[in-house]
Amino acid sequence: MRTLTELGEAAKKAERILSVASKEKRNEALCAIAKGLIEDSKTIVEANALDLKFGRENGLTAALLDRLKLDEKRIEGIANSVLDVVNLPDPLMRVLSENTLKNGLVIKKVSVPIGVVAVIFEARPNVTADSAALCIKSGNTVILRGGKEAINSNKAIAASMRKALKSVSLPEDCICLVEDTTRESAKGLMCLNGYVDVLIPRGGKGLIESVVKNSTVPVIETGAGTCHTYVDKSADTDMATKIIFNAKVQRPSVCNACECMLIHRDIAEKALPKIAKELLDANVEIRGDEKVCEIIRQANPACDDDWGREYNDYIIAARVVDDIDCAIEHIYRYGTMHSECIVTNDKEAAQYFMNNVDAAAVYVNASTRFTDGGEFGLGAEIGISTQKLHARGPLGLNELTSMKYLVYGEGQVRG
Repeated sequence: MRTLTELGEAAKKAERILSVASKEKRNEALCAIAKGLIEDSKTIVEANALDLKFGRENGLTAALLDRLKLDEKRIEGIANSVLDVVNLPDPLMRVLSENTLKNGLVIKKVSVPIGVVAVIFEARPNVTADSAALCIKSGNTVILRGGKEAINSNKAIAASMRKALKSVSLPEDCICLVEDTTRESAKGLMCLNGYVDVLIPRGGKGLIESVVKNSTVPVIETGAGTCHTYVDKSADTDMATKIIFNAKVQRPSVCNACECMLIHRDIAEKALPKIAKELLDANVEIRGDEKVCEIIRQANPACDDDWGREYNDYIIAARVVDDIDCAIEHIYRYGTMHSECIVTNDKEAAQYFMNNVDAAAVYVNASTRFTDGGEFGLGAEIGISTQKLHARGPLGLNELTSMKYLVYGEGQVRG
């Protein structure tokens, strides 16, 4: 097992080759990776079975086990996602601006790879392939550090991808996996200055807070999503029911799932019973304030910890608010600047909400589940940034690039 420093040195060395590889060579590598994943699917599924067994024995929730599980169909889906990246426009050497100065200097700003991207993630082995594919396409080498829950799956996937890179004459170390899953390895990766150019955490609130707090390398903060859906007094109750049900139930374990619904007092008696019936029929627990519990007898009283909580489960918080400003104030206090929604038929209220809510994605009359690189037309994503620099929202190929200036002269000197 290589040390973190050895992995950093290997990734940095491979970066010099990958960063100048042609678009055709990078796409060839991705096609080989997709093909290899399919060919190695039996081995990957067998490795994943070990992780699932470990997860069940150690009390992983049903939602986390579902995120962890791989079968041939899911591996085929992962391979197809890699091929989708092949078809995306090349993000490198795009001319971002061009200017000719009075002295004749021509200055071009172009997009270039960031360098070595490190990704720390939890029990989602598909992140191994997704992250690697986006990094290869954007000319970045990647150091992957998953959790112990998925180590066997991650090792099998990484081995398949590294073998594919070698088959097209690119360094295997364009993709490096940290096989040590102790806390020390995570902390060490956070401080791998001189090798890691940016670190992206993908996981729950605890992981993200730890990375942001302890890293000495640059970090793009992603993931934690306490997403709200506010039902305004003019909302169509059927639409609100459909949106909240989708945002909570379709996949409750992800960061863009709705964790709290806010209902305008004027529509609460009408809307809450409809919304609650659908949620309760899907075995969603509702934790509400006093007014919610008065209207919905099956609701459980919410405690202070329920506001701002990312459940990642079949649980939703609910509060009745006096007006749109109270809803916005609640979101400012408890939200994570991920995705927020208003359901309304009032155009002025919709625009007011969009202008006053600070989040990576703000919706009018649509489920927060759409906050996703694929759904946004980016093709894929390596995470969803909840910060404002250097990127915000779904991180696609363009967000995995930096820039440099190319300056063309004819002997000019500065006076």
